Amino acid sequence: MSLIWRYISRYNKLFLLNVLGAFGFVFVELGLPTMLAGLINETVAGGGKENILRATAVMIGLALVGFMGRIIVAYATGKITTNMVADMRNDMYQNIQTFSHEEYDRIGVSSLVTRVTNDAFILMQFAQMLLRMGLMTFIMMFASAFMIARTSPDLSIILLPAFPALLVMIVVIGKKSQPLSEAQQQSLDDINGNLRESLSGMRVIRAFVKEAFQAERFEGVNKSYSVVSKKLFRLMAWNQPVFSHVINLIIIAIMWFGSGQIEGGSLQLGDMTAFIEYSFHALFSFLNFAVVFMMYPRASVSAKRVREVLETTSSISPNEGGITETSTHGYLSFEAVSFAYPGNTETPVIKDISFSAGPGQTIAFIGSTGSGKSTLIQLIPRFYDVTKGRILIDGHDVRDYNLKALRKKIGFIPQKALLFTGTISENLRYGKWDASKKEIEEASDISQAKEFIARKPKRFDEHLAEGGSNLSGGQKQRLSIARAIVRKPDIYIFDDSFSALDYKTDATLRARLNKETGKATVIIVAQRVSTIMHADKIIVMNEGEVVGQGTHKELLRNCGIYYDIASSQMSKEELA
Repeated sequence: MSLIWRYISRYNKLFLLNVLGAFGFVFVELGLPTMLAGLINETVAGGGKENILRATAVMIGLALVGFMGRIIVAYATGKITTNMVADMRNDMYQNIQTFSHEEYDRIGVSSLVTRVTNDAFILMQFAQMLLRMGLMTFIMMFASAFMIARTSPDLSIILLPAFPALLVMIVVIGKKSQPLSEAQQQSLDDINGNLRESLSGMRVIRAFVKEAFQAERFEGVNKSYSVVSKKLFRLMAWNQPVFSHVINLIIIAIMWFGSGQIEGGSLQLGDMTAFIEYSFHALFSFLNFAVVFMMYPRASVSAKRVREVLETTSSISPNEGGITETSTHGYLSFEAVSFAYPGNTETPVIKDISFSAGPGQTIAFIGSTGSGKSTLIQLIPRFYDVTKGRILIDGHDVRDYNLKALRKKIGFIPQKALLFTGTISENLRYGKWDASKKEIEEASDISQAKEFIARKPKRFDEHLAEGGSNLSGGQKQRLSIARAIVRKPDIYIFDDSFSALDYKTDATLRARLNKETGKATVIIVAQRVSTIMHADKIIVMNEGEVVGQGTHKELLRNCGIYYDIASSQMSKEELA
């Protein structure tokens, strides 16, 4: 409730309008039976036709007021809840953008998608029920109770046992539905995770003819969701028939005892009719309030999940007041850096690494799979923070920088080239929105992307599908490299970003890059020796440790691991 109220309170005027509409509706709904009672009593007593017509006219006017109250409540509720869910999703998305890799790993991407979409929608539904039905029924219950006691205190005793019995049933159902709601949302996370994995891996699934296997896996998680949902909905289904049966029994009891009072002259027929209407409103309001209450456990689960996203603080501090400008540009230094993934500090994946680089230098990393190369370079833009030691850029610890200012110094080209839905030019401008057409064309020419872009019908305005799926791997890598070049950063980081390129394109691109990045520091992670053999310094890694560093020729003589890697890729003449 506190989470929902936090967002509803942003729209106080609409909420006040909603309350006024609810009071207006309740006033009319209880006013009509009161007038009807007077009308019946006058008719029985032989009241004139004029009085009946006057009362009828007033009742028609009241009905119109009630209709307007309904419209006001519907309008205000719709406006508040749609704004609420939009604000909630925006706030979650903005906070998710601050998460480090640790938070993504802990919560899970699929779960984050479910929380932003499904959980927020459940809270919107609950808020709609609360504002449209809950508020009116809450007011109606107390107003009806007052009218019941005022009309016939003796008959009102009949209603007293009903409310505690119904309340007990509501509480029992609510407690039983809480764990089922939690299991249901967790099952939905599993469905999203399975579906996301299957869609992204569709080519592999088809290549290995595993469609039936994946369908069976999906059927399994879907069945789990179905089983939990059936239990939950079966539990909730008891609400309506039981309440309706209780209401019918109470109305029968009122008519039975009320007829005796009418016969004895202590109750008039009109008052009896009004009493039945008041009782119906009270009981039906209690039923509707119970529906809202029984939605609460499910909404509570969703609120807890949404609140976790909103209140999670990134383990990487943005350091808003940190360094934004430096007198030097492009100097990088690792000082005895070690790193272990969160929760696994006893087994570091990076151990005591030191090196330095400056503008105009190219530092390359090579080593077997799992040696820690990619993890190492992810420490530079603070995707993770070091466990021990420190990383300096332009003489300052990266943790002392304003995080955005730090990352603006870096052009990061990831191992897996990722492009976004939109045009080619929009993707190239991702690092510099005000880049000119000339800058985009130059960057694409350097990255060897200009040729295939020229073959596109719309050239730079060509639309890219999700993730750039309508391009080849090599084309995506070249556009990723161009995107970093447009930014013109102080430090370039290439995380195995040439792996999908043929040798000719690779050589041409690197030759052009050497001219473009002459005043910047270049960090390259690669598997191919030909990509890094001309680097100023090559650092060889094995199991998170540096086992050799030097030039290509020095490492061939002094580092056995590097020689083994080179000999597996090069001829004897090239090794000589």
